[in-house]
Amino acid sequence: MTTLKPTVDAAARRAIAARTEALFRSSGALREGHFSLKSGRHSDAYLEKFQVLQDPAATSELCGFWAAAHRDADGAADVDLVAGPTTGGVMLAFETGRQLGTRAIFAEEVAADGGPARREFRRGFEIAKGERVLLVDDILTTGGSLLAMIPAVEAMGGEIVECAVIVDRSGGMTTLTSPATGRVYPLRALWSLELPTYEPGAATCPRCAEGTTAIKPGSSGTGVAPK
Repeated sequence: MTTLKPTVDAAARRAIAARTEALFRSSGALREGHFSLKSGRHSDAYLEKFQVLQDPAATSELCGFWAAAHRDADGAADVDLVAGPTTGGVMLAFETGRQLGTRAIFAEEVAADGGPARREFRRGFEIAKGERVLLVDDILTTGGSLLAMIPAVEAMGGEIVECAVIVDRSGGMTTLTSPATGRVYPLRALWSLELPTYEPGAATCPRCAEGTTAIKPGSSGTGVAPK
């Protein structure tokens, strides 16, 4: 299996990206249509990650790239636990933790009165001061889910080693800055994909201009597979 070490060469990174893309395409996860994303922006293409994550073998392989990147020369994990946001980040955290032999936890979204949603570790989950944490998530668009998790880890005294995602569709975001402390954390993606997004409205979104209705992905189960 191709591994993803911090010093991995460009050829190995390309091989991992190509394999990740192949898994998404073969599962039908890359869809075309008119979509309203969680960020509020519109897109004419969407990654339905659960078409990939429903396959345990594919999920295990993708998490294996992260696990390989966080083992030392003796095979021991260089992190103490893996954490992810609900929903997709739950299974990714637990599978990566399983492969590394570490604990795995998840943070849930909590509505905030008059402010942006935040993330909390509930259900008795704890992070000890100084524990090394790997944050994982599925698709990065604006980074909102991970950015909301970072203060929750910091508040417990955890040390974030890295933020890792399967697909980066942000257009080049390479770091994540804590909204609470201003600390900058490295971001690693298995596959970077350019999928333009648009502000809603006929003047800015081509699909809105066509008069088609935007679908909220995951809510209707609809979507058109790419030709």
